[in-house]
Amino acid sequence: MASRIGIIGLGTIGKTHWRVIRESPQTTLIAVADPTPSALDFARAENIPAYADYREMLEKETLDGVIVAVPNAEHVPVALACIERGIAILVEKPVADLVEAAHVMCKAAETRDVPLLVGHHRRHNTAIQRVRQAIRDGLIGRPVTATVMYNQLKSASYFDLDWRRQVGGGPILINLIHEIDLIRFMFGEIRSLQAVSSNAVRGFAVEDTAAVLLRFHSGAIGTICVSDTAASPFSWDLASGELDLMFGTSDQRKRQKVSSMFSRERRAP
Repeated sequence: MASRIGIIGLGTIGKTHWRVIRESPQTTLIAVADPTPSALDFARAENIPAYADYREMLEKETLDGVIVAVPNAEHVPVALACIERGIAILVEKPVADLVEAAHVMCKAAETRDVPLLVGHHRRHNTAIQRVRQAIRDGLIGRPVTATVMYNQLKSASYFDLDWRRQVGGGPILINLIHEIDLIRFMFGEIRSLQAVSSNAVRGFAVEDTAAVLLRFHSGAIGTICVSDTAASPFSWDLASGELDLMFGTSDQRKRQKVSSMFSRERRAP
């Protein structure tokens, strides 16, 4: 029997989950919840029950699981409402905007014995699985250093949503959180770190650029550079083709120009 799934938050990521749920024979999309008129219109056009208040959806619908794809600061209160009703949840990354809030959510799920999963889907990518296995098998020797780059140029329209201009809505928690998860998945746990961030380009309350120095329990060290204001081909989204819709046409041309420049340099004698 297919699992009955609801979605809370029908933005870019929520609609991605929508497509996956609709295409899978193991799941049935029962309802969605989102307070924005555009999201409600989208859902109704697809003939799916839509609620402006997620609590109403949780009360009226019989659900086996819920996808929580709301802004970062809302992850915990929405997840707690599902946990209170014994509904399994997949919470989009980051699991919470604050460590203390994440502990509250995890403790509630443990107490009620409710399945709680965080949306770090990249661990399941075939390439990632193979790299991890190669490290474990010793095929590439002992890892001693890692260099991670995640740079992209987000369009101005991306920041039309106010929460993306506020603390907790920047590239550290939206984008870099994936890289942190993957580097832990492959290299092991992090022992210590030093970090700096900057908002010098856009001047929003949230960072637009950051750099991190990591030391792993294994003794390996790593460096990370992340920015959502740099035209660059070096990011998971560009390499994998995921969520290309977040970039505007002009930004795509900039990316293509940069990629072409790097390609010419590689071909030069």
